[in-house]
Parts: sequence; structure tokens; C-alpha cells
Amino acid sequence: MASRDLPYPLFDADNHLYETQEALTKYLPEEYKGVIEYVNVRGRTKIAIRGHISEYIPNPTFDKVARPGAMEEYFRVGNPEGKDRREIFGKAMDSIPAFREPGPRLELMDELGIQRTLMFPTLASLIEERMRDDPALIHVVIHSLNQWLHETWSFNYKDRIFTTPVITLPYVDKAIEELEWVVERGARAVLIRPAPVPGLGGSRSFGLEEFDPFWEKVVEHKVLVALHSSDSGYSRYANDWEGGNREYLPFKPNVFRMIGEWRPIEDAVSALICHGALSRFPDLNVAVIENGASWVGPLIKTLRDLYKKMPHQFLEDPVQVLRRQVHISPFWEEDMAELSELIGVDRVLFGSDYPHPEGLADPVTYVDELKGLSEEDKAKIMGGNMARLIAG
Repeated sequence: MASRDLPYPLFDADNHLYETQEALTKYLPEEYKGVIEYVNVRGRTKIAIRGHISEYIPNPTFDKVARPGAMEEYFRVGNPEGKDRREIFGKAMDSIPAFREPGPRLELMDELGIQRTLMFPTLASLIEERMRDDPALIHVVIHSLNQWLHETWSFNYKDRIFTTPVITLPYVDKAIEELEWVVERGARAVLIRPAPVPGLGGSRSFGLEEFDPFWEKVVEHKVLVALHSSDSGYSRYANDWEGGNREYLPFKPNVFRMIGEWRPIEDAVSALICHGALSRFPDLNVAVIENGASWVGPLIKTLRDLYKKMPHQFLEDPVQVLRRQVHISPFWEEDMAELSELIGVDRVLFGSDYPHPEGLADPVTYVDELKGLSEEDKAKIMGGNMARLIAG
């Protein structure tokens, strides 16, 4: 239940659904049926990708999940006692229908005081990295997931829940085909992994001209591009420092790896700017979700310095590009007034990460962190800015 009502509508830029076991498999063509399997390992169900068991998400069935907001104290006051993740999360809860279906979720949103939300899948973030050596397979699995998302959640549920289908980019023609498919079915926002695009000839930036036909279609359809935190593949670089070949495990934090935690999103935004995609498509809107904002100030400083020294290497002032087209949903514990100064209050988005443990149990309390801002600016951040983006 929401702690209070606000005098303006809330549009949450970051809500999540929990997939069922059939989400990645129900619509897989017959010849791909063994690519994704759920297997029993010492009494626990795990997900196996092409025969390799992944620990990326410890409980991929989501039958039991951490309580919404379980880590709020961790982010608010720290962890002076050095508790492990299990102690911080506390007792798990049974997954409820509102985490699995749009009807019950709408009822829960009413209780929480949320009028509209972007709805992101959870398990989907493991797909692309674990198949990066087979781009054609990525496209097949992503389309299968999108079919399930559309059947189960729809991409626009009563103009209140906007579920974000995933678009993968290895083959531009297939990406455009997928974009057209989801737009025809009501998608207003799409989820793209903030990472180099895998390909048989090596990875490359989605800011390169090769991808312009795709971005042109995104702009034509007035679709919002959400760069949500994911497995961007940067564990490979950490492995070079630490040795071994460990999988990225978000629920088993490692201090060395966390130092560069936001490097993927900084690189992704930088690629869109430096490789010119945002300048070639000035009406392309990007929303950075669940990646915080600590990287924004340093990136602006770097871009400003580079533009001062090498203006001829840019199509236009890169800082102005960022401020024109990049919208950011900061973590609730960050300084929203400072971010508003950096990129403009019209580019700041409220996102609760509900019902994940890292988010807020009572999303409306996000407004309490908007210190030093006017009521008009609070209304923009808590819903007005996101409403404008979804309206196109």
C-alpha cells in the first residue's frame, strides 16, 4: 500500500516482471528446443544455455523471490556489519500473480499509487551474452521471448503497463523486422542491451552508420529506446585482471568488478554520441534505466574536454547531444538536484525497480529524495517526463 497520494500522476520508468519457465522456450522453433533448458542440480532448478548451467540468476524459476525493497537499508545506511547477500535479502517470499500477469499487476499498481509504468523482463538480460558467438541464434531466442511477452503481458496493457520487448542488433535487417513486429503489436518502448553488438566478424558499436537504417525506423515509429542494465559482457575484462573465466554474477558482488560497474553504460552512451548516431538522428530518445547516474558528471567532463581539443572529430557539441536526447533514471539514493543541473530536469526519470530487492518497497517514497526541487520539477520527474516520452 502506498504511504500517501501525490497531487500528480506517477509514471514509473522501471518496473519488472518475473518470467515463467516457458518464457524463453514456448515459442522456440522445434530445431532449437534444446538451446534453453531447466535442469535439476542438487535439488535446485537451474537454467542451462546450450548445455552450460548459468548461475547468473540463482533462482531462474522465480517461484521464490526476494522481498521488494529488501536492500533499501543497505543502500541507505550501508552494511557496517558486513552481512552477505542472503542476510541482507532476508526471508524470501512466494512469487505472487502480480509479478507474473498484467491484470493482478494493475491492481497492485493501484495500491502502490502508480498510474503507469514501463515493465521490463528480468531473466532476459542473460540471453545475448551467452549466445554472442551465434548471432542468428540470438535473434531466434529474442523473438521467441517477445512472442511470450506479447501473449502474456501485451506491449500496451490498458495504456498503463508498457512492457518493453527486447531488440537485438547483430543483423540489422532482422532487427528492423523485429522492431516492425513489436510496433505493430503496440510497443511504445524497446529494450536494447548497453553493450557492443555481437557479430561473426567481431563486436561493434551500435552508434556506427551500419545501424542507421534501424535507428531511422525507431525515429519513424517514435519509439523510446531503453538502455537497461544487463549482462553487457564486461566480466571478460575483469577476468583478464583476476584470472579464470567466471560468469557475471550480479548477486555475488566482487569489489574489484564493482569499481567499473557503470562502465558499460558510460561506453554505450559514449558510443551513441561519439559515433554520431544521436547527431544523425536528433529525434532519437534514449532512456538509461537502472544504471544510476554516478557516471554522468565524469562523462560530461570528458566530453567537454575532448570537444575543446578535437571539435572536428564530432558532428556537434557532444555535451549538448547528451543533454538533448539522453534521459536518465537515477537510483533513489543519488542527488537528483545535481543530476537535474547536469542534464536538465526534463531528462530525469523516476524509476523504482519494483519489485526487485534493490528498489523501493513503496515506490512513492522516491519523491522524498527529490530534495531542493520545486513541486513543478518533482511532477516532471515523477511522471511528466516519462509521459511525454511515451507519447512520442
